[in-house]
Amino acid sequence: MIDIGSFLNARLAGGFVIADIRLSGKRLVDAIGREALAQTTIVGTRFNLVLWAGMDEGERSVTIYHEILEAAAVASALPPASVAEFNEGDFERAAREMHDRFGAATPEKLNQMLRQFGLTE
Repeated sequence: MIDIGSFLNARLAGGFVIADIRLSGKRLVDAIGREALAQTTIVGTRFNLVLWAGMDEGERSVTIYHEILEAAAVASALPPASVAEFNEGDFERAAREMHDRFGAATPEKLNQMLRQFGLTE
């Protein structure tokens, strides 16, 4: 089972920090009004995540991988070529691959993923 609290204040490769992470029972929407599984706000190098509480553990893990990889790519002053041209579908495929390869998301596994994509300390 994913321990959401273990991500709070987690230091990530690339100098990022998960400043806040929480579950919401309310349905989430993205910037253009589509239903979403998560919302991430980026303030400098700090990420604030809200995850829809209705997901199963596997989807929650994939969503965490996705949100962190996308946030790190967006927040990087010069994102690595490996993610610079990613679109939403690319982030989703990468997140599913990371979940399949590493298992349920943890802060340590997020760092493995970020380093693999060239987002380093």
